[in-house]
Amino acid sequence: MSSTSVLIVDDHAVVRKGLRLMIESQIDMCVVGEAATLQEAISVAAGVHPDVITLDLSMPGPSGIASVDRLRTAAPASRILIVTMHDDPAFVRSAVAMGASGFVSKSAADTELIAAIRSVSRGRVFIDSPDSTSLGSILGPRPGGVKQRPIDSLSERELEVLRNVARGHTNQQIADQVGLSVKTVESYRARLMKKLNLKDRTDLVRLAIDSGLL
Repeated sequence: MSSTSVLIVDDHAVVRKGLRLMIESQIDMCVVGEAATLQEAISVAAGVHPDVITLDLSMPGPSGIASVDRLRTAAPASRILIVTMHDDPAFVRSAVAMGASGFVSKSAADTELIAAIRSVSRGRVFIDSPDSTSLGSILGPRPGGVKQRPIDSLSERELEVLRNVARGHTNQQIADQVGLSVKTVESYRARLMKKLNLKDRTDLVRLAIDSGLL
């Protein structure tokens, strides 16, 4: 059985130790590194290429939502799982828009973290929040409603690209997976955004969830 490799990013050593013990208690997971700052995380991630990065959004120095984008640039194949005390839906929406694959509140990390790591490592989106009962509700209502997003009119290839974009895959990863050039994937993405009347990736993820693609 292959192990899901995890990089733990948190400025508190006690928290890192607790997460490591929890993760390494699973036979299908292993911790390949730890980092206490964003810069350290970027360096480690670029070297070990973890399957999943658990990321605290509140750390000394550069941190916050922008850190998601910087980590994705350093390790584009890694899935980023936010593990934080912040449970404001606005943080979740911003994190998803920046490319995070999941969100777990530290207050529920002991019960949800393992499930979240497994979920995002398989290309799914995982959202845990005490103020939300569903992914759709935490992402918020869609402007215009379902009728303005004619997903039934999409071709199989368009649906495939839509699903992979919603999962946070890069244009290169999508191109490799579906057998297209990067330029063609970029054209598909632009066409989808225009065809479905979407403004950003958050809208795209919301639509994919509502349509059962994730």
